[in-house]
Amino acid sequence: MEMHQLRYVVALARTRNFSRAAELCHVSQPSLSQQIQKLEAELGERLFERTRREARLTSAGDAFLRRAATILEEVEAARREVSEAQDLKTGTLRLGVLPTIAPYLLPGMMARFTPKYPGLEVIVQEDTTSQLTRQVLACDLDFALVSNPFEERGLQTLELLEEELLLALPPHHALADRAEISAVDLENERFILMKEGHCLGDQVLSFCHRRELRPQISFRSAQLETLQALVRAGLGLSLIPEMAVQRLGKNSPAYRSLQGIKPRRKILAVWLKQRDLRRAAREFLEGISSSK
Repeated sequence: MEMHQLRYVVALARTRNFSRAAELCHVSQPSLSQQIQKLEAELGERLFERTRREARLTSAGDAFLRRAATILEEVEAARREVSEAQDLKTGTLRLGVLPTIAPYLLPGMMARFTPKYPGLEVIVQEDTTSQLTRQVLACDLDFALVSNPFEERGLQTLELLEEELLLALPPHHALADRAEISAVDLENERFILMKEGHCLGDQVLSFCHRRELRPQISFRSAQLETLQALVRAGLGLSLIPEMAVQRLGKNSPAYRSLQGIKPRRKILAVWLKQRDLRRAAREFLEGISSSK
């Protein structure tokens, strides 16, 4: 049983005439007649009673017609939905993103992306780099926005942007009045870092170790907002991504760029190596790249 045979049955049932049905289906009358006979032989039932003037459905043909029409409608709906998905009129985009990126990068990006594709649903999963890459490898996410370090096996990567990590100081800290601050000045300071497993914490520790600093860690948290609140309270220093800087007037942390080689982080998109990015994902990532 083939799709064109279903279309021929529906056309003949509507027109009750082989010639008009063939015209409707853009085939020759003998070809349409042959295909319907072939289908009847496969089913073991006559679908039409044929006279010299018209073709009428049998009881078996009437039952078959209802199913055939439903199948053709579903196929047409599937084609339409695929076409709409290709045009990004409908569909779902599943992306993963680090919690140290999501609140700062996504709102502006979504404000530009959503009006262009209002029918597209975007589902955001926030987690650590290791968890996000695991979900990408399991095809649970279209792509993820992460930062080094991470395991690259099986993943395709695209660098989107790079930003400086700024030193965040309590508002009245002695170093806040310094014109220049170097890594050496941080030797005896207490640090507030992201929890273990969050790549930003690893990036800060890596920077300190390269400068032969042994940071005294006083607090760890899973939220950048909490880190900055603790800095404001005078409980330690931290290194904060430039995109996450909070300017809150007099009570804001003091942010300073370190002298010399500055701590930085790269933000990358990762997706499954053997899986092509869908158009929605490509459009989203191009939007991030073009906004740099």
